[in-house]
Order: sequence, then structure tokens, then C-alpha cells
Amino acid sequence: METVSIVVPCYNEEENIDNFYNEIKKVVEKIKHRYLYELIFINDGSKDNTEKIIKKLRNQDGRIKLISFSRNFGKEAAIYAGLNSAIGDYVVLMDADLQHPPVTILEMLKQIEEGDFDVVATKRKNRKGEPPIRSFFSKMFYKLIKIFVPMEENVQDFRIMKREVVEAVLSLKEYNRFSKGIFTWVGFKTKYILIDNIDRTSGKTKWNFFKLFSYAIEGITSFTTAPLKASILVGFLISIIAIISTIVIILQTLIIGRDVPGYASIFTTILFIGGIQLISIGILSEYISKMYLEIKNRPKYIIKKENE
Repeated sequence: METVSIVVPCYNEEENIDNFYNEIKKVVEKIKHRYLYELIFINDGSKDNTEKIIKKLRNQDGRIKLISFSRNFGKEAAIYAGLNSAIGDYVVLMDADLQHPPVTILEMLKQIEEGDFDVVATKRKNRKGEPPIRSFFSKMFYKLIKIFVPMEENVQDFRIMKREVVEAVLSLKEYNRFSKGIFTWVGFKTKYILIDNIDRTSGKTKWNFFKLFSYAIEGITSFTTAPLKASILVGFLISIIAIISTIVIILQTLIIGRDVPGYASIFTTILFIGGIQLISIGILSEYISKMYLEIKNRPKYIIKKENE
């Protein structure tokens, strides 16, 4: 029999773990005659009772694995650790907050069995229930990143992958990871299914505006050098404008005898150019910081305890 691995990154999900496991058991009951399964929880340095609850479940169900990090290394590290530990012929990646409905796994398996697909992933039908400001910036993020990475809009991490796809994802060893982009970059034939946007059953989202903004910057700078080229282009255009303006001022002074424009325009121009310079330095610094982290070659995560 083939094996299905279910990889579940967790961070402070004590209120959701039991409910999540109960829903997963319902799914497993429907596929156990065709598949073996393993359920891999990655405890990403939770500060609540997430680890304790998972250990309790593991004592009841030998198919549960637990990977505990020594601290919070972030969801990207948890995803990598889970995929690296999974042994299944098919690997499901999902969250523990039940915003990724476990019952959808049945449809995913059906699609990947009957269709000629290597990956079946989910997309949100809408952003119902999400704060308007967050929805706006999420839409802007996808519009911006699609310029650089051919990524589907509203795509989620919730997906099922064949073993060869998982191996391809794991073959990319970079420290700075952006899984949504990596899933697209490795290729393979992908089927997208639409699911409703579901509110969390308990707890609060770990994503705020700053984290979403940082995630957007991470995604763009991880997959393209276009911002560097854009800063060069902007600098070139400003230089041309400055040369033209200088020539105009010289001609006005020599031919017409007009005085040089006043301080207000000069002050505004200096501020504008200074702002462009700071933005360009910031873009360059972002790439240098990534190079710095890659060169240090630190591990993506440190496992505190695994399957004790």
C-alpha cells in the first residue's frame, strides 16, 4: 500500500490541535483501506501547550510524529523540516488552525489519482471575513509578485504532492526560503481547486501587517534581481533629467538672463533624489543580507526533540 504523509507546522496552536486531529481521523477512516498514513506535527518553538498536547495524542496514535524546534524558526523552516521527515508517496502540507479543511484531502487524492497531475493545490474563492486592509495588501502583493514569479493568485500552502515533487523542493537548499515561489519554480503539472475562506476556529492569526510586508519583500527578493535593475533604471532616468535641467538653466541664464529658480524647487529635488538613493541602498542591503545569511551556512532549524 502507498503511504500518505500529512505535514502540519504548528506555532501556539493549543486551542486547535485536538479539533484538528479529530477531523483528520474522519478523513483517515475513509482512506485507510487504500493508504497507510503518518501525521507529522512540527512544533515551531511554541510557547503554549502545543507540544504537550501533541505528545499526548502521539501516545494514543503511533502514526503521529513530533518534531520540536529549539526555538521559533518560522513557518518556512517548519515546512522544510516536515517535508524532509515525510516518507509518504504522497505528501500533504496544511495548517493546524482548520482554515485548511481536512475533508479537502479526499478531493485532492481523487484528483491526483484520476488526473495526470503531480500536485493538487488549493486557492481561495474569496477573502470573506478578512479585514479589508489586509485583503487590499494581499491583492497588491500578488499583483506585484506575479510580475516577477508566475505564481497563481490566492494560492495557499495547502496541497498534496507526489514524492518526486517533494524531492525537487528539498533539493533547493537555500537558507532564505519562500515556499510559494519554490512550489512554482520546481514546475510539475499542478491542478488548483477552489475552497472557501474559513475563519480560524480558535486563537488568533500569527500574521500582522509587518509580517505580511516582510513576507512580500522576502518573496520578491528571493526570486528575482529586478528591483536592483529597477533602481539602476530610476537612477539613469534621474541623471538624464538632471542633465536636461542643467542645460535649460544654463541657456536661460546666458540667453535670457533669468535667475536660477528658488530654494523651494532645489529643496524638493534634493529630498526626492535623497529618497531614491535611500530606497536603492535599502534594496541593495536586502540582497547583501541574503548573501550574508547564505554564506554563513547555518542550519535552517535545530531540532530539540524528535519522536521521544
